[in-house]
Amino acid sequence: MNRRAWLLMALLAALWGASYLFIKVALEDDVAPIFVVFTRVALGALVLVPIAWKAGVLGAMRGWGGPIVFMALVQVTIPFVLITYGEQYIASSLTGILVSAAPIFTALIAVRYDDDERPHGIAIAGVVMGIIGVVLLFGVDLSGDSAALVGGLLVLLASVGYAVGSLYLKHRLRGVPAVGIAAMTMVVGTLVLLAPALAQLPPHALEPKTIGSLVALGAGGTGIAFAIYYTLIVEIGPGRASLVAYIAPGFAVIYGVTLLDESVTAGAILGLVLILAGSWIAAEGRLPGQARATPVAPLEPPPALEPAPEPAREPA
Repeated sequence: MNRRAWLLMALLAALWGASYLFIKVALEDDVAPIFVVFTRVALGALVLVPIAWKAGVLGAMRGWGGPIVFMALVQVTIPFVLITYGEQYIASSLTGILVSAAPIFTALIAVRYDDDERPHGIAIAGVVMGIIGVVLLFGVDLSGDSAALVGGLLVLLASVGYAVGSLYLKHRLRGVPAVGIAAMTMVVGTLVLLAPALAQLPPHALEPKTIGSLVALGAGGTGIAFAIYYTLIVEIGPGRASLVAYIAPGFAVIYGVTLLDESVTAGAILGLVLILAGSWIAAEGRLPGQARATPVAPLEPPPALEPAPEPAREPA
């Protein structure tokens, strides 16, 4: 990858890793989790819809209403809500670590539903390694506190949603412009959360740092972050772009320790290492330093946009 790609990836990891910090700051000012998530997706939509419109891909979303709604629920609205509720009870750094388990769940679900993604050989060891990392976190950092245990389970369940969403995206929305999907899922999420958010408005005037955190979370950690991510997908390919998932948790830990005075135990660090290493091995099917089993196809310019085909009529 060239220098521009690495800089964009570092910026993306910094933004995504900071999301848990911004959520924690808003929660500490007694902002309801639903209102936090609503603000996040609404601001994300305000950033992404103009980008999708300028790219000329909004028209390609016609006919994909069912799959878009499903993606909005399973990969945006529900995970964001679970993460925000869960973070009421656990540290932001630990939240970032648990979310990074999504590739492990992707591999587990693929055993039943996706032959291409199903782990084989050393990849199975990677899945087991990641599971051990999760168990370690729950056994060391969350044991003895029922509220923290529930919070951790909520965040872990959100990572399952991310895994389901990624596989659904691959099979049901193949060829549909990704930035258009991101923009429309944010719009749907905004509409879904509007009424609950209005019912849980902040009980007092928000502090400036809370307002700044919400704006940074929505416009930066959601809207701009997704725009950068899809830029990377176009420029360097989805495989290389996905490397950001192994960098962002480190930023989450750094932010939590330095800015929120959170303590990080040796168990948390070991759990992070096991989850990230296991996820990488499960996704790559090889150990670090080993050559790929098949060569990476050269990157090609993205194909010209064509009208999206009529989606299948099966239920989402």
